[in-house]
Amino acid sequence: MSKAGLDNRHRNHDGEISHKHGATLVGTFRKIYGQGFAAGYPATEKLSDVLLQLNETSLSQLRRDYETGHLEHKIAKTAK
Repeated sequence: MSKAGLDNRHRNHDGEISHKHGATLVGTFRKIYGQGFAAGYPATEKLSDVLLQLNETSLSQLRRDYETGHLEHKIAKTAK
């Protein structure tokens, strides 16, 4: 059973995010969320490699956009 997060939702969405966007580089997410995203990790790291170590702010931003369906659009827009 998955643990409830700070927002009382289960963290199973993290696995879905990793599956769909795990190959996306941290640098791409920094273009979306700012330089503080996944602080301490190189821009060349993949999301799947750092997801479990993300701080609350970075994880909350990522999870919010994923749950609202905006994440895929933001990544595509940044890649252009």
